[in-house]
Amino acid sequence: MSSSAFNLPDHLTSKAEPSLIADDERHFTAIAESLERTITELSDRLDTARKAPGRLGQEVVERDVEVRMLASRLRALRRFGLDLCLGQMVSAGSPEPVYIGRLGLTDGAGHRLLIDWRSPAAEPFFGATHANPMGLVSRRRYRWTRGWISDYWDEVFSAEGSAGVEQLATLDDLSAFIASLGSSRSARMQDVLGTIQADQDAIIRASSRGALVVDGGPGTGKTVVALHRAAYLLYSDPRLGHHRGGVLFIGPHQPYLAYVADVLPSLGEEGVQTCTLRDLVPEGTSAMIEPDPEVARLKSSAELVKAIEPAVRFYEEPPRKGMIIETAYADIWLGVEEWTEAFESAAPGLAHNEARQEVWEELLNILADKPGTDDVPADLIRRVLAQNAELVDAFSKAWPLLDYTELVSDLWSVPAYLRRCAPWLSAAEVKKLQRQDSRAWTVSDLPLLDAAKQRLGDAGASRRKRQQAIALASEREVMDRVIDDLIAADDSELMVMTSLRGQDMQDKLVDDSAAPLAESDELAGPFAHIVVDEAQELTDAEWQMLLLRCPSRSFTVVGDRAQARHGFTESWQQRLERIGLAQLKLASLNINYRTPEEVMVEAEPVIRAALPDANVPTSIRSSGTAVVYGSTSELSSILANWLAAHAEGTACVISSGEPGSFPEMPRVSCLTPELSKGLEFDLVVLLTPEAFGSGIEGAVDRYVAMTRTTQQLVILTGSEALAR
Repeated sequence: MSSSAFNLPDHLTSKAEPSLIADDERHFTAIAESLERTITELSDRLDTARKAPGRLGQEVVERDVEVRMLASRLRALRRFGLDLCLGQMVSAGSPEPVYIGRLGLTDGAGHRLLIDWRSPAAEPFFGATHANPMGLVSRRRYRWTRGWISDYWDEVFSAEGSAGVEQLATLDDLSAFIASLGSSRSARMQDVLGTIQADQDAIIRASSRGALVVDGGPGTGKTVVALHRAAYLLYSDPRLGHHRGGVLFIGPHQPYLAYVADVLPSLGEEGVQTCTLRDLVPEGTSAMIEPDPEVARLKSSAELVKAIEPAVRFYEEPPRKGMIIETAYADIWLGVEEWTEAFESAAPGLAHNEARQEVWEELLNILADKPGTDDVPADLIRRVLAQNAELVDAFSKAWPLLDYTELVSDLWSVPAYLRRCAPWLSAAEVKKLQRQDSRAWTVSDLPLLDAAKQRLGDAGASRRKRQQAIALASEREVMDRVIDDLIAADDSELMVMTSLRGQDMQDKLVDDSAAPLAESDELAGPFAHIVVDEAQELTDAEWQMLLLRCPSRSFTVVGDRAQARHGFTESWQQRLERIGLAQLKLASLNINYRTPEEVMVEAEPVIRAALPDANVPTSIRSSGTAVVYGSTSELSSILANWLAAHAEGTACVISSGEPGSFPEMPRVSCLTPELSKGLEFDLVVLLTPEAFGSGIEGAVDRYVAMTRTTQQLVILTGSEALAR
């Protein structure tokens, strides 16, 4: 580490005056010393925790929790150095600046060196404006480059704040700060915590109760808000902690998740589960887009998802005929009433396959209490009944173990079954939904597969539980015989071995926790809060996948109605109330921090032609570069020239063709408009945008593609006559 935290370029020498940065230098020295001490202490604690023996189950769990907590904290501290610090602020009546960090940090004496950005005390750093300074007299933001401060910006909110600033050398109208928002991009989203604006921060810190809708056009920082809000809520809201369910973050596609992968760890939060809707169901990875628009429309309805419940109930109906169970002790009559009583014993809300064992146990209890078995030990008669092949076969047919893919497959291959489960469908619609290969899964099938998977539960759970019960019963029998032999051989006066008859001792001798458990599905929920980005694309059926995972209905819904590829004619309130989110708050983002105004001038007419009331944000940046029009024959030369002129940054060719269908070039991606959503690049080249299609889908694809750039937009058409 340099002796100074500042490494300002030559043209910023005026900002390097000791009178401006001396206090910061002293504070950074204290931070460096605290970091070194804290990392050493945490490393020692982690090493001790890892070596600590865990004799009992709870001790092992507690040790693992501590190890994960210490390791996460260490990774966060080692990930950064002095650049943990975002900036500092001075409040009225307090001459000492308060420094804001990604994490909180204290010195050896317990004095606060950094305040966690998520704490209430840090709110003015992000939320203060000249109209509402929130008690601040000044604020300083740092720009870090490779561990050193390469620039910083001071804002003064009162005359008191400018005292001592020589010739106001560090002050400007924030034009330099705004320009920094358009710095070169990389394959991962750049760190923007230090540049969070007041309108964004207010949304980040909003209450988690109910559903918060964040509506904003391109470049307004919706994704930034969504990610930072996830980290903020986990830190600030005890109702959402990991032991309460935690937070699930839903992104639109895998390139998006790869792009934002570093953001949450850089915010000191590694506990947020991130995925796409496809990831919620195993079949999602290979599912194709539904080729028939009418079938896609039918499956997009939340109503069709409701067909899963009667589809499962069909397999939970008790037999309508009784039967005689023949045993060596008595012939036992099992009537319709007993079947019904057993089937109704399943706990409400328990998944079908997991409830099966409960129903089976209740059936055995009912039969064991029937007349004719009074003189037979209860355990013995139950064991005899459980091994009765005729009873086992009858029960397996009455309450079978079900696979969720088979259940949904039957809906698309057995018309009578679909009519029974979805009687509101017309005969033509039932026929339309049938297909030759009922397991050729599409994205439109995923909500039904997910609902079936949740309703049925693990098909192997009941089998494993039953096998475990049999194994434990066998182990207890063997242990009983061993204890009998030990007691018989005990000739001590106190008859010590009789203590083995005690229930506590038998529980210790037979380990009923040793049986292997199924791997848990970390995405199954329930979650305490769900954040959904690009939410305008979700169908009513897809929303059901998320509602199943969030009983509290605590959501952050982020999107732009103008970027909905299939149209979004309703209001957010109308859409979300219809799918089951009634308690709504709406927040709007209207300032475009990313897209240069030169690009927005060209993009706005594209979307307004299809959606006159589109929420088109106002750009506050200018790149100084006009939109370039040309022919597709110029693609290679344009990319080569740009790469030669820019040692850093990323470019993207957006076309309607398959992603990656162009020759590979360093720092150049090739994506469809749909897969470019949520991403940003320094250079965007639209290749034959006229091929994106007509109507709302084509207009949205062109608008989305045009607004991915932070610097330059090039539009190449397939005809020389169209190029200009």
